[in-house]
Amino acid sequence: MQEIILASQSPRRKQLLEWAEIPFKVVVQSTDEAFSSEMPVAEIPIYIATQKASAVIDHLKFQQEFDESQVVLAADTIVVLDNEVINKPIDRAHAIDILTRLSGKTHRVITGVVLMKNQLVQKFSVTTHVQFHALSQEQITFYVDQYKPYDKAGAYAIQEWIGVVGIAAINGDFYNVMGLPVSSVVQALNTINM
Repeated sequence: MQEIILASQSPRRKQLLEWAEIPFKVVVQSTDEAFSSEMPVAEIPIYIATQKASAVIDHLKFQQEFDESQVVLAADTIVVLDNEVINKPIDRAHAIDILTRLSGKTHRVITGVVLMKNQLVQKFSVTTHVQFHALSQEQITFYVDQYKPYDKAGAYAIQEWIGVVGIAAINGDFYNVMGLPVSSVVQALNTINM
């Protein structure tokens, strides 16, 4: 497979592409991740991923380093509880509060994916439902203090301790919860590269 451009610094997305043996290089441009409060929840991660991909393409064109045959891949993952988007925690207290809210409940993890190649654009999202066991305050504070999940939507990473001990059920793509529905990405890459 031809090398793609990953418009993300996420170590989890990099790891998943490596596991899928997809050659890639990382190119990132900072983008505004703000969105309209009127936007339907399911569209938010696709919108943000589109902003990320477009910013990288604009940067590469400005640097005269853009190859029209390359695919740019961008993704954004959100956590949704009761139709409210749960963002990354701003500090320890916020992370504890988020996990307390998720405890004993089922939430949605939605990853929006955008692939751009020349004039071709593919956009899709994948939703996974994740159910937490009821977590004790001791479990929550232990996780936050040990793992410091401040860069993670929903204040947790499923592949860490809290995922091993705290998750009761998953309905959907496990890797989507890590940040990239990699099997769906492979299918889309096969289509866009035809």
